[in-house]
Amino acid sequence: MASASTHSIQQYSLVTVSYWAFTLTDGALRMLVLLFFHGLGFSPIEIASLFILYELSGVVTSLIGGWVAAKIGLITTLQCGLLLQILAIAMLLRDHQQLTIVYVMCAQALSGVAKDLNKISAKSSLKSLLPDNAHGRLFTWVARLTGSKNALKGMGFFLGGTLLSSVGFTFTIMLMMMLLIAILVLGLVFFKVLENAEHKPAINQILSKSTAINRLSIARLFLFGARDVWFVIALPVYLQSQLLWSYWQVGSLMALWVVGYGLIQAFAPKIITMGRSNKLSTAVDGRTLVFWGILLVTIPAAIAIALMVCERSDLVILVGLVPFAFLFAINSSVHSYLILSFAQRDRVSLDVGFYYMANAGGRLLGTLLSGFLYQEFGLSSCLFVSSGMLIASTLAAHSLPKITSSTVN
Repeated sequence: MASASTHSIQQYSLVTVSYWAFTLTDGALRMLVLLFFHGLGFSPIEIASLFILYELSGVVTSLIGGWVAAKIGLITTLQCGLLLQILAIAMLLRDHQQLTIVYVMCAQALSGVAKDLNKISAKSSLKSLLPDNAHGRLFTWVARLTGSKNALKGMGFFLGGTLLSSVGFTFTIMLMMMLLIAILVLGLVFFKVLENAEHKPAINQILSKSTAINRLSIARLFLFGARDVWFVIALPVYLQSQLLWSYWQVGSLMALWVVGYGLIQAFAPKIITMGRSNKLSTAVDGRTLVFWGILLVTIPAAIAIALMVCERSDLVILVGLVPFAFLFAINSSVHSYLILSFAQRDRVSLDVGFYYMANAGGRLLGTLLSGFLYQEFGLSSCLFVSSGMLIASTLAAHSLPKITSSTVN
């Protein structure tokens, strides 16, 4: 038993390190592309279009990727994600004149495939490494993996903006490739094959038939659409074009926000159980999402109203980002736990893949709306739409089934 536990922890650590490295480069690449092409004179809608195939490929990959992982194994799929990210980054090592919108969209599409292969494999592996009744450890492991991943993504934002300002676009790309190659080789040496389900699902089994997973997926779609509709394009462009912030300042703010958001995610189990002697008097389930979702709904609308009545828009944004980060992180962490709790062990990668298809769909919807709404109506419109999406997410979570007995370790 102790040996099995040690093996699980070792493999969990390796999965986490691989996920960290991928996320660091993914965050840096997003900020790099956003700021670099805005500096070349691309409009907000054109910048948003650069990420369309990234998000769209995420929708398709999440749906198919879970089935692929069930067929060839979670670790193999994880390593394939790293390899594809290396290739996607390498595509940008061309003369700036050759980096057209269509070409960069294709590179981003490959990166989107890589991201979702990596995410599905990393998240699904946690279910494989723990017994079915380990609800507390599952919540804790998911929170730590997801939270640390987002903290690293924030550092990627910071690195992307800082390195673009200091060493330039090309050298930054080369550094990211070197990091991923090193992690890929490390994984090839130390990863062991995780236990795969004996049942190999057919392609027609990729869609979820679970009411709980379907409802949770809808809630996830609107949750992440609500974040990206104002955060992914509108906010950084607003900071740079309206408040005249530098690349370094924009990258630093985005980085600090995501790092803080990630840290809150990592401690979400303790925050939720605060004052309960570390015991959940009620299960973490749809009721938890409704409670925290209602609180989150008010934040984007409050920021939008404040922007319209206050002269210090920079102060409004800085203050408003704090409660949004806190509440969004709690919601996201509970989401990440619930999908693994609801997923069936013999089709975990399929259920997780279907769920993250909805996640990618929400990001795609939010990205498209972010560029369009900001260019046509301004930042406040993006924030009001964000609150509307959060209402839809909370309503979808309202009917989720209860989960009995959970202890956070």
